[in-house]
Amino acid sequence: MIVVGLGNPGPRYRGTRHNLGHDVVRDLAARLRISLREDGWAITGQGRLGAGHVVLAIPETYMNESGQAVQDVIRRRRRRPADLLVVHDDLDLLLGHLRLRPEGGAGGHNGVRSVIEVLGTGAFARLRIGIGRPPAGIDPTEFVLQRFTPEERRAIDPAIARAAEAATVVARQGLAAAMNQFNRRAVAESPATP
Repeated sequence: MIVVGLGNPGPRYRGTRHNLGHDVVRDLAARLRISLREDGWAITGQGRLGAGHVVLAIPETYMNESGQAVQDVIRRRRRRPADLLVVHDDLDLLLGHLRLRPEGGAGGHNGVRSVIEVLGTGAFARLRIGIGRPPAGIDPTEFVLQRFTPEERRAIDPAIARAAEAATVVARQGLAAAMNQFNRRAVAESPATP
């Protein structure tokens, strides 16, 4: 399995909402004691996870060109899009909520759109992490490039840890088991509606 965390390169974007994919892969690398290093269009590392093998990748391209880096990682490892788990932020999920999906469209996310366009398919798994909608009057493009507020960090830091755990479950037990565990948990954590 290849776990790819989408985001933008460089210190300017570190800690922003759009870089949650990077944050999850770095957390996962620390948990699994996998060293990350520059490797073509991405920073990558690999290691054992249970009985399987996992490759971690952080594209070094900008978000809109993520597909180029993902294709390079797949080609070098002789893998298929079906071997991917792409981790990214999502405006349409509540802050800190997770959602795993087996495939689909871009859902308005430019990084996912680039991956679909370059690979020629949307048949790869995604792990979406909610960042919520921007407040009224703030452009979504501007919102995703901002850093989390201290209050938001209290929700997003545990979400990063849960997302790393979800990726681990995907690698060990498969996507269906992870969806059952983490998609259900997100529903259970949702505030009750009046």
